[in-house]
Amino acid sequence: MKILDKYLLKTFLSTFLMVFIILLFIFILQSVWLFIAELAGKDLDFPMVIKFLLFAIPRIIPLVLPLSVLLSSIMTFGNLAENYEFAAMKSAGISLQRAMRSLIIFITILSIVAFTFANNVIPYAEYKFINFRRNIAQLKPAMAIAEGQFSDVGLYSIKVNKKSGVNGNTLTGITIHKKSPVGEGNKTVIKAKNGLLISSEQSNTLQMVLNDGYYYEDVIPKKYEDRIKVPFAKSSFKKYNINIDLSKLNKVDVNNESVSNTNTMLNISELNYTLDSLHKNMKTEVLSFSENINQRIGMQRIIKNDLVFNKTKTLPSNLLSKYSNDKKLNILNFAISNIENNLLSISVTNSELEFKQKNINGHILAFYDKFVIAFACFLMFFIGAPLGAIIRKGGLGLPIVFAVLIFITFHFINTFGKRISQENQLSPFLGAWMSTLILLPLAILLTYRATNDIGLINMDIIMAPFQKIYQKIFPPSK
Repeated sequence: MKILDKYLLKTFLSTFLMVFIILLFIFILQSVWLFIAELAGKDLDFPMVIKFLLFAIPRIIPLVLPLSVLLSSIMTFGNLAENYEFAAMKSAGISLQRAMRSLIIFITILSIVAFTFANNVIPYAEYKFINFRRNIAQLKPAMAIAEGQFSDVGLYSIKVNKKSGVNGNTLTGITIHKKSPVGEGNKTVIKAKNGLLISSEQSNTLQMVLNDGYYYEDVIPKKYEDRIKVPFAKSSFKKYNINIDLSKLNKVDVNNESVSNTNTMLNISELNYTLDSLHKNMKTEVLSFSENINQRIGMQRIIKNDLVFNKTKTLPSNLLSKYSNDKKLNILNFAISNIENNLLSISVTNSELEFKQKNINGHILAFYDKFVIAFACFLMFFIGAPLGAIIRKGGLGLPIVFAVLIFITFHFINTFGKRISQENQLSPFLGAWMSTLILLPLAILLTYRATNDIGLINMDIIMAPFQKIYQKIFPPSK
Protein backbone atom coordinates (compact mmCIF):
# COMPACT_ATOMS: atom_id res chain seq x y z
CA MET A 1 0.00 0.00 0.00
CA LYS A 2 2.86 2.39 0.71
CA ILE A 3 4.12 1.92 -2.84
CA LEU A 4 0.67 2.81 -4.18
CA ASP A 5 0.44 5.90 -1.95
CA LYS A 6 3.85 7.09 -3.10
CA TYR A 7 2.93 6.51 -6.74
CA LEU A 8 -0.37 8.44 -6.49
CA LEU A 9 1.21 11.26 -4.51
CA LYS A 10 4.10 11.57 -6.96
CA THR A 11 1.75 11.58 -9.95
CA PHE A 12 -0.53 14.20 -8.39
CA LEU A 13 2.31 16.46 -7.20
CA SER A 14 4.04 16.53 -10.59
CA THR A 15 0.76 17.45 -12.29
CA PHE A 16 -0.14 19.97 -9.58
CA LEU A 17 3.19 21.81 -9.78
CA MET A 18 3.05 21.99 -13.57
CA VAL A 19 -0.53 23.30 -13.59
CA PHE A 20 0.16 25.75 -10.74
CA ILE A 21 3.19 27.30 -12.47
CA ILE A 22 1.33 27.65 -15.79
CA LEU A 23 -1.76 29.24 -14.21
CA LEU A 24 0.36 31.51 -12.02
CA PHE A 25 2.19 32.75 -15.10
CA ILE A 26 -1.12 33.43 -16.88
CA PHE A 27 -2.53 35.39 -13.93
CA ILE A 28 0.72 37.36 -13.58
CA LEU A 29 0.35 38.43 -17.20
CA GLN A 30 -3.20 39.52 -16.40
CA SER A 31 -1.92 41.62 -13.47
CA VAL A 32 0.73 43.18 -15.69
CA TRP A 33 -1.96 44.04 -18.22
CA LEU A 34 -4.16 45.64 -15.56
CA PHE A 35 -1.32 47.84 -14.30
CA ILE A 36 0.47 48.36 -17.62
CA ALA A 37 -0.28 52.08 -17.48
CA GLU A 38 1.76 52.34 -14.27
CA LEU A 39 4.70 50.31 -15.61
CA ALA A 40 5.09 51.30 -19.25
CA GLY A 41 7.03 54.43 -20.11
CA LYS A 42 7.82 55.34 -16.48
CA ASP A 43 11.60 54.68 -16.57
CA LEU A 44 11.25 51.81 -14.09
CA ASP A 45 14.35 49.68 -13.80
CA PHE A 46 14.15 45.88 -13.90
CA PRO A 47 14.51 45.32 -10.10
CA MET A 48 11.57 47.66 -9.43
CA VAL A 49 9.39 45.82 -11.96
CA ILE A 50 10.28 42.48 -10.31
CA LYS A 51 9.48 43.96 -6.89
CA PHE A 52 6.16 45.23 -8.21
CA LEU A 53 5.26 41.75 -9.50
CA LEU A 54 6.40 40.00 -6.29
CA PHE A 55 4.05 42.19 -4.27
CA ALA A 56 1.22 41.51 -6.74
CA ILE A 57 1.63 37.69 -6.86
CA PRO A 58 0.18 36.85 -3.37
CA ARG A 59 -3.14 38.52 -4.20
CA ILE A 60 -3.72 36.12 -7.13
CA ILE A 61 -2.95 32.94 -5.15
CA PRO A 62 -6.61 32.60 -3.95
CA LEU A 63 -7.58 32.29 -7.62
CA VAL A 64 -4.71 30.09 -8.79
CA LEU A 65 -4.61 27.56 -5.94
CA PRO A 66 -8.20 26.16 -6.09
CA LEU A 67 -8.12 26.05 -9.89
CA SER A 68 -4.78 24.20 -9.80
CA VAL A 69 -6.17 21.64 -7.35
CA LEU A 70 -9.27 21.13 -9.49
CA LEU A 71 -7.44 20.73 -12.81
CA SER A 72 -4.65 18.53 -11.45
CA SER A 73 -7.22 16.28 -9.71
CA ILE A 74 -9.20 15.79 -12.92
CA MET A 75 -6.04 15.15 -14.95
CA THR A 76 -4.47 12.73 -12.44
CA PHE A 77 -7.53 10.57 -11.82
CA GLY A 78 -8.58 10.82 -15.46
CA ASN A 79 -5.22 9.38 -16.54
CA LEU A 80 -5.47 6.59 -13.96
CA ALA A 81 -8.97 5.66 -15.13
CA GLU A 82 -8.08 5.97 -18.82
CA ASN A 83 -5.10 3.61 -18.44
CA TYR A 84 -7.24 1.08 -16.47
CA GLU A 85 -5.08 1.53 -13.36
CA PHE A 86 -8.19 2.04 -11.26
CA ALA A 87 -9.60 -1.22 -12.63
CA ALA A 88 -6.41 -2.98 -11.50
CA MET A 89 -6.70 -1.38 -8.05
CA LYS A 90 -10.34 -2.45 -7.66
CA SER A 91 -9.52 -6.00 -8.78
CA ALA A 92 -6.92 -6.06 -5.98
CA GLY A 93 -9.56 -4.95 -3.47
CA ILE A 94 -8.46 -1.31 -3.23
CA SER A 95 -11.39 1.13 -3.18
CA LEU A 96 -11.39 4.69 -4.48
CA GLN A 97 -11.48 6.06 -0.92
CA ARG A 98 -8.36 4.07 -0.03
CA ALA A 99 -6.59 5.29 -3.15
CA MET A 100 -7.43 8.89 -2.27
CA ARG A 101 -6.22 8.63 1.33
CA SER A 102 -2.68 9.91 0.78
CA LEU A 103 -3.92 12.72 -1.43
CA ILE A 104 -6.54 13.72 1.15
CA ILE A 105 -3.73 14.10 3.70
CA PHE A 106 -1.80 16.24 1.23
CA ILE A 107 -4.85 18.42 0.50
CA THR A 108 -5.39 18.85 4.26
CA ILE A 109 -1.82 20.10 4.67
CA LEU A 110 -2.23 22.31 1.60
CA SER A 111 -5.43 23.81 3.04
CA ILE A 112 -3.66 24.64 6.31
CA VAL A 113 -0.81 26.25 4.38
CA ALA A 114 -3.34 28.18 2.26
CA PHE A 115 -5.09 29.51 5.39
CA THR A 116 -1.75 30.55 6.93
CA PHE A 117 -0.75 32.19 3.67
CA ALA A 118 -4.06 34.08 3.43
CA ASN A 119 -3.87 35.16 7.06
CA ASN A 120 -0.27 36.37 7.11
CA VAL A 121 1.38 36.70 3.70
CA ILE A 122 -1.47 38.21 1.67
CA PRO A 123 -2.21 41.10 4.12
CA TYR A 124 1.49 41.95 4.30
CA ALA A 125 1.89 41.78 0.52
CA GLU A 126 -1.25 43.90 0.04
CA TYR A 127 0.16 46.54 2.36
CA LYS A 128 3.54 46.54 0.59
CA PHE A 129 1.93 46.52 -2.87
CA ILE A 130 -0.31 49.54 -2.29
CA ASN A 131 2.42 51.54 -0.58
CA PHE A 132 4.96 50.59 -3.24
CA ARG A 133 2.68 51.96 -5.96
CA ARG A 134 2.27 55.17 -3.97
CA ASN A 135 6.01 55.48 -3.36
CA ILE A 136 6.77 55.11 -7.08
CA ALA A 137 5.28 58.55 -7.58
CA GLN A 138 6.59 59.96 -4.29
CA LEU A 139 10.21 58.83 -4.35
CA LYS A 140 10.51 59.31 -8.11
CA PRO A 141 7.63 61.61 -9.04
CA ALA A 142 8.75 61.82 -12.67
CA MET A 143 7.79 58.15 -13.05
CA ALA A 144 4.15 59.19 -12.86
CA ILE A 145 4.66 61.21 -16.06
CA ALA A 146 5.93 59.77 -19.35
CA GLU A 147 7.65 61.70 -22.13
CA GLY A 148 5.72 62.49 -25.29
CA GLN A 149 2.34 61.25 -24.10
CA PHE A 150 -0.47 62.30 -21.79
CA SER A 151 -0.34 60.65 -18.36
CA ASP A 152 -3.31 60.69 -15.97
CA VAL A 153 -2.14 61.87 -12.55
CA GLY A 154 -4.93 62.72 -10.13
CA LEU A 155 -7.27 65.33 -11.60
CA TYR A 156 -4.81 66.27 -14.36
CA SER A 157 -3.67 64.84 -17.68
CA ILE A 158 -0.03 65.85 -18.16
CA LYS A 159 2.28 65.73 -21.18
CA VAL A 160 5.95 66.76 -21.24
CA ASN A 161 8.37 66.89 -24.16
CA LYS A 162 11.47 66.07 -22.15
CA LYS A 163 12.54 65.09 -18.64
CA SER A 164 15.98 65.79 -17.21
CA GLY A 165 17.82 66.35 -13.97
CA VAL A 166 17.98 64.08 -10.92
CA ASN A 167 15.32 61.35 -11.22
CA GLY A 168 13.82 63.28 -14.17
CA ASN A 169 12.28 65.94 -11.94
CA THR A 170 13.01 68.79 -14.36
CA LEU A 171 10.37 69.04 -17.09
CA THR A 172 10.40 70.90 -20.42
CA GLY A 173 7.49 71.64 -22.75
CA ILE A 174 4.59 71.04 -20.36
CA THR A 175 0.93 70.75 -21.40
CA ILE A 176 -1.71 70.10 -18.73
CA HIS A 177 -5.42 69.40 -19.15
CA LYS A 178 -7.52 69.71 -16.00
CA LYS A 179 -10.27 67.11 -15.95
CA SER A 180 -13.86 68.31 -15.74
CA PRO A 181 -17.01 66.42 -14.71
CA VAL A 182 -18.20 63.73 -17.10
CA GLY A 183 -19.76 65.11 -20.28
CA GLU A 184 -18.35 68.63 -19.94
CA GLY A 185 -14.97 68.08 -21.64
CA ASN A 186 -11.64 69.64 -20.65
CA LYS A 187 -12.23 73.34 -20.12
CA THR A 188 -8.87 74.25 -18.55
CA VAL A 189 -5.50 74.01 -20.32
CA ILE A 190 -2.16 75.05 -18.82
CA LYS A 191 1.02 75.38 -20.88
CA ALA A 192 4.49 76.13 -19.53
CA LYS A 193 8.03 76.20 -20.92
CA ASN A 194 9.54 74.27 -18.02
CA GLY A 195 8.79 73.09 -14.51
CA LEU A 196 9.97 71.12 -11.48
CA LEU A 197 8.44 68.19 -9.58
CA ILE A 198 8.70 68.17 -5.78
CA SER A 199 7.49 65.36 -3.50
CA SER A 200 7.97 63.91 -0.03
CA GLU A 201 7.71 60.37 1.37
CA GLN A 202 5.52 61.59 4.24
CA SER A 203 2.96 63.24 1.95
CA ASN A 204 0.43 62.01 -0.61
CA THR A 205 0.73 65.31 -2.51
CA LEU A 206 2.91 65.86 -5.56
CA GLN A 207 3.83 69.52 -6.12
CA MET A 208 4.51 70.82 -9.65
CA VAL A 209 6.14 74.24 -10.02
CA LEU A 210 5.56 75.72 -13.51
CA ASN A 211 7.56 78.59 -15.02
CA ASP A 212 6.76 80.99 -17.90
CA GLY A 213 3.41 79.80 -19.14
CA TYR A 214 -0.20 80.51 -19.95
CA TYR A 215 -3.51 79.54 -18.40
CA TYR A 216 -6.55 79.01 -20.67
CA GLU A 217 -10.10 78.35 -19.43
CA ASP A 218 -13.35 78.11 -21.38
CA VAL A 219 -16.08 80.37 -20.01
CA ILE A 220 -19.72 79.27 -20.09
CA PRO A 221 -22.05 82.32 -20.13
CA LYS A 222 -25.41 82.11 -18.44
CA LYS A 223 -27.21 83.18 -21.61
CA TYR A 224 -27.41 80.47 -24.23
CA GLU A 225 -27.00 82.86 -27.19
CA ASP A 226 -23.66 84.07 -25.78
CA ARG A 227 -22.27 80.51 -25.75
CA ILE A 228 -22.12 80.47 -29.55
CA LYS A 229 -19.23 82.97 -29.36
CA VAL A 230 -17.21 80.38 -27.36
CA PRO A 231 -15.55 82.87 -25.00
CA PHE A 232 -12.49 81.92 -22.98
CA ALA A 233 -10.17 83.50 -20.44
CA LYS A 234 -6.41 83.70 -20.88
CA SER A 235 -3.74 84.70 -18.42
CA SER A 236 0.04 84.46 -18.24
CA PHE A 237 2.25 83.62 -15.28
CA LYS A 238 5.90 83.60 -14.34
CA LYS A 239 5.44 80.95 -11.65
CA TYR A 240 2.47 78.70 -10.91
CA ASN A 241 2.13 75.89 -8.33
CA ILE A 242 -0.09 72.84 -8.74
CA ASN A 243 -0.68 70.31 -5.97
CA ILE A 244 -1.66 66.84 -7.21
CA ASP A 245 -3.31 64.29 -4.91
CA LEU A 246 -1.63 60.87 -5.29
CA SER A 247 -3.87 58.99 -2.85
CA LYS A 248 -6.20 57.91 -5.68
CA LEU A 249 -3.43 55.69 -7.04
CA ASN A 250 -4.25 53.33 -4.16
CA LYS A 251 -7.91 52.92 -5.16
CA VAL A 252 -7.30 50.65 -8.19
CA ASP A 253 -7.84 47.06 -6.97
CA VAL A 254 -8.16 43.71 -8.95
CA ASN A 255 -10.69 42.22 -6.42
CA ASN A 256 -12.70 45.24 -5.66
CA GLU A 257 -15.39 43.71 -3.36
CA SER A 258 -15.05 46.25 -0.37
CA VAL A 259 -15.32 49.95 0.50
CA SER A 260 -11.60 50.44 1.14
CA ASN A 261 -8.37 48.52 0.93
CA THR A 262 -7.74 48.44 4.68
CA ASN A 263 -9.59 45.16 5.31
CA THR A 264 -7.34 43.26 2.87
CA MET A 265 -4.28 44.28 4.92
CA LEU A 266 -5.50 42.74 8.19
CA ASN A 267 -5.17 39.23 9.59
CA ILE A 268 -7.73 37.37 11.70
CA SER A 269 -6.89 38.95 15.05
CA GLU A 270 -6.68 42.45 13.57
CA LEU A 271 -10.01 41.98 11.77
CA ASN A 272 -11.66 40.86 15.01
CA TYR A 273 -10.37 43.93 16.83
CA THR A 274 -11.38 46.26 13.99
CA LEU A 275 -14.86 44.73 13.69
CA ASP A 276 -15.42 45.11 17.43
CA SER A 277 -14.51 48.80 17.20
CA LEU A 278 -16.69 49.35 14.12
CA HIS A 279 -19.72 47.69 15.74
CA LYS A 280 -19.33 49.74 18.93
CA ASN A 281 -18.91 52.95 16.95
CA MET A 282 -22.00 52.28 14.87
CA LYS A 283 -24.09 51.33 17.92
CA THR A 284 -23.01 54.49 19.71
CA GLU A 285 -23.89 56.65 16.69
CA VAL A 286 -27.34 55.04 16.36
CA LEU A 287 -28.13 55.64 20.06
CA SER A 288 -26.82 59.20 19.89
CA PHE A 289 -28.89 60.03 16.82
CA SER A 290 -32.04 58.44 18.22
CA GLU A 291 -31.75 60.50 21.41
CA ASN A 292 -31.03 63.64 19.41
CA ILE A 293 -33.95 63.20 17.02
CA ASN A 294 -36.32 62.39 19.91
CA GLN A 295 -35.41 65.64 21.59
CA ARG A 296 -35.80 67.61 18.36
CA ILE A 297 -39.28 66.30 17.61
CA GLY A 298 -40.37 66.48 21.25
CA MET A 299 -40.93 62.77 21.76
CA GLN A 300 -40.45 63.09 25.50
CA ARG A 301 -43.16 65.77 25.69
CA ILE A 302 -45.49 63.60 23.59
CA ILE A 303 -45.00 60.68 25.96
CA LYS A 304 -45.68 62.89 29.00
CA ASN A 305 -48.79 64.37 27.42
CA ASP A 306 -49.99 60.88 26.53
CA LEU A 307 -49.57 59.82 30.16
CA VAL A 308 -51.53 62.87 31.29
CA PHE A 309 -54.26 62.11 28.75
CA ASN A 310 -54.50 58.50 29.93
CA LYS A 311 -54.98 59.73 33.51
CA THR A 312 -57.48 62.48 32.79
CA LYS A 313 -59.24 60.75 29.85
CA THR A 314 -59.95 64.19 28.35
CA LEU A 315 -58.98 65.39 24.89
CA PRO A 316 -56.88 68.58 24.68
CA SER A 317 -58.59 71.53 23.04
CA ASN A 318 -57.67 72.70 19.55
CA LEU A 319 -54.76 75.04 20.21
CA LEU A 320 -54.74 76.52 16.69
CA SER A 321 -58.22 77.96 17.19
CA LYS A 322 -56.80 80.41 19.71
CA TYR A 323 -54.58 82.08 17.07
CA SER A 324 -55.32 84.30 14.12
CA ASN A 325 -55.07 83.03 10.56
CA ASP A 326 -51.67 84.66 10.00
CA LYS A 327 -50.24 83.08 13.11
CA LYS A 328 -51.80 79.74 12.17
CA LEU A 329 -50.02 79.95 8.81
CA ASN A 330 -46.73 80.80 10.52
CA ILE A 331 -47.11 77.89 12.93
CA LEU A 332 -47.90 75.44 10.15
CA ASN A 333 -45.00 76.69 8.02
CA PHE A 334 -42.68 76.33 11.00
CA ALA A 335 -43.95 72.79 11.59
CA ILE A 336 -43.46 71.87 7.91
CA SER A 337 -39.94 73.32 7.94
CA ASN A 338 -39.14 71.42 11.13
CA ILE A 339 -40.41 68.16 9.61
CA GLU A 340 -38.40 68.69 6.43
CA ASN A 341 -35.24 69.38 8.43
CA ASN A 342 -35.79 66.25 10.49
CA LEU A 343 -36.39 64.16 7.36
CA LEU A 344 -33.20 65.54 5.80
CA SER A 345 -31.25 64.76 8.96
CA ILE A 346 -32.67 61.23 9.00
CA SER A 347 -31.79 60.75 5.32
CA VAL A 348 -28.18 61.97 5.77
CA THR A 349 -27.67 59.85 8.87
CA ASN A 350 -29.18 56.84 7.14
CA SER A 351 -26.69 57.26 4.26
CA GLU A 352 -23.81 57.48 6.72
CA LEU A 353 -24.99 54.38 8.57
CA GLU A 354 -25.35 52.48 5.29
CA PHE A 355 -21.79 53.42 4.35
CA LYS A 356 -20.51 52.23 7.74
CA GLN A 357 -22.50 49.01 7.45
CA LYS A 358 -20.94 48.37 4.03
CA ASN A 359 -17.53 48.93 5.59
CA ILE A 360 -18.36 46.41 8.32
CA ASN A 361 -19.58 43.94 5.69
CA GLY A 362 -16.32 44.34 3.79
CA HIS A 363 -14.31 43.48 6.90
CA ILE A 364 -16.54 40.47 7.64
CA LEU A 365 -16.09 39.21 4.07
CA ALA A 366 -12.32 39.64 4.39
CA PHE A 367 -12.50 37.59 7.60
CA TYR A 368 -14.35 34.69 5.98
CA ASP A 369 -12.21 34.81 2.81
CA LYS A 370 -9.27 33.41 4.74
CA PHE A 371 -11.30 30.30 5.57
CA VAL A 372 -12.96 30.05 2.16
CA ILE A 373 -9.64 29.61 0.34
CA ALA A 374 -8.72 26.70 2.62
CA PHE A 375 -12.10 24.99 2.20
CA ALA A 376 -12.04 25.68 -1.55
CA CYS A 377 -8.98 23.44 -1.91
CA PHE A 378 -10.91 20.59 -0.26
CA LEU A 379 -13.99 21.27 -2.35
CA MET A 380 -12.14 21.37 -5.67
CA PHE A 381 -10.30 18.14 -4.88
CA PHE A 382 -13.50 16.25 -4.08
CA ILE A 383 -15.03 17.59 -7.29
CA GLY A 384 -12.01 16.99 -9.52
CA ALA A 385 -10.89 13.56 -8.29
CA PRO A 386 -14.22 11.70 -8.71
CA LEU A 387 -14.97 13.64 -11.91
CA GLY A 388 -11.68 12.48 -13.42
CA ALA A 389 -12.42 8.89 -12.42
CA ILE A 390 -15.87 9.12 -14.04
CA ILE A 391 -14.99 10.78 -17.36
CA ARG A 392 -11.82 8.63 -17.72
CA LYS A 393 -9.98 11.24 -19.72
CA GLY A 394 -6.56 12.67 -18.86
CA GLY A 395 -4.29 15.16 -20.58
CA LEU A 396 -5.15 18.77 -21.32
CA GLY A 397 -8.28 18.35 -23.43
CA LEU A 398 -11.57 17.48 -21.76
CA PRO A 399 -10.23 18.05 -18.18
CA ILE A 400 -9.51 21.70 -18.98
CA VAL A 401 -13.06 22.18 -20.28
CA PHE A 402 -14.61 20.75 -17.10
CA ALA A 403 -12.15 22.59 -14.83
CA VAL A 404 -12.77 25.96 -16.48
CA LEU A 405 -16.57 25.55 -16.40
CA ILE A 406 -16.59 24.53 -12.75
CA PHE A 407 -14.14 27.21 -11.67
CA ILE A 408 -15.94 29.98 -13.59
CA THR A 409 -19.16 28.91 -11.87
CA PHE A 410 -17.41 28.94 -8.49
CA HIS A 411 -15.79 32.34 -9.09
CA PHE A 412 -18.98 33.91 -10.47
CA ILE A 413 -21.08 32.75 -7.50
CA ASN A 414 -18.36 33.87 -5.10
CA THR A 415 -18.13 37.33 -6.67
CA PHE A 416 -21.93 37.67 -6.87
CA GLY A 417 -22.36 36.65 -3.22
CA LYS A 418 -19.75 39.14 -2.05
CA ARG A 419 -21.23 41.98 -4.06
CA ILE A 420 -24.77 41.58 -2.74
CA SER A 421 -23.41 41.10 0.79
CA GLN A 422 -21.34 44.25 0.41
CA GLU A 423 -24.53 46.14 -0.46
CA ASN A 424 -26.17 44.75 2.70
CA GLN A 425 -28.71 42.70 0.74
CA LEU A 426 -27.46 39.37 2.11
CA SER A 427 -25.70 38.17 5.22
CA PRO A 428 -21.90 38.43 4.81
CA PHE A 429 -21.60 34.84 6.03
CA LEU A 430 -23.86 33.54 3.27
CA GLY A 431 -22.24 35.82 0.72
CA ALA A 432 -18.75 34.54 1.51
CA TRP A 433 -19.76 30.86 1.66
CA MET A 434 -22.40 30.88 -1.09
CA SER A 435 -20.12 29.36 -3.75
CA THR A 436 -18.97 26.52 -1.51
CA LEU A 437 -22.49 25.79 -0.22
CA ILE A 438 -23.81 25.55 -3.80
CA LEU A 439 -20.98 23.35 -5.11
CA LEU A 440 -20.76 21.12 -2.02
CA PRO A 441 -23.71 18.90 -3.11
CA LEU A 442 -21.97 18.46 -6.48
CA ALA A 443 -18.83 17.23 -4.72
CA ILE A 444 -20.86 14.79 -2.61
CA LEU A 445 -22.79 13.52 -5.66
CA LEU A 446 -19.65 13.00 -7.78
CA THR A 447 -17.85 11.22 -4.93
CA TYR A 448 -20.86 8.92 -4.41
CA ARG A 449 -21.18 8.08 -8.11
CA ALA A 450 -17.45 7.49 -8.55
CA THR A 451 -17.29 5.28 -5.45
CA ASN A 452 -20.20 3.13 -6.68
CA ASP A 453 -18.99 2.96 -10.32
CA ILE A 454 -21.92 4.99 -11.61
CA GLY A 455 -21.39 7.11 -14.70
CA LEU A 456 -21.76 10.86 -14.80
CA ILE A 457 -25.12 10.67 -16.62
CA ASN A 458 -27.22 7.54 -17.05
CA MET A 459 -28.29 7.94 -20.68
CA ASP A 460 -30.62 4.90 -20.55
CA ILE A 461 -32.87 6.59 -18.01
CA ILE A 462 -32.95 9.80 -20.07
CA MET A 463 -33.55 8.08 -23.42
CA ALA A 464 -36.11 5.48 -22.21
CA PRO A 465 -39.20 7.82 -22.38
CA PHE A 466 -38.21 9.01 -25.86
CA GLN A 467 -37.76 5.43 -27.05
CA LYS A 468 -41.24 4.51 -25.82
CA ILE A 469 -42.76 7.51 -27.62
CA TYR A 470 -40.87 6.61 -30.79
CA GLN A 471 -42.07 2.99 -30.64
CA LYS A 472 -45.68 4.14 -30.26
CA ILE A 473 -45.44 6.47 -33.26
CA PHE A 474 -43.40 4.07 -35.38
CA PRO A 475 -44.19 0.55 -34.15
CA PRO A 476 -41.75 -2.15 -35.35
CA SER A 477 -42.88 -4.24 -38.30
CA LYS A 478 -44.03 -7.81 -37.59
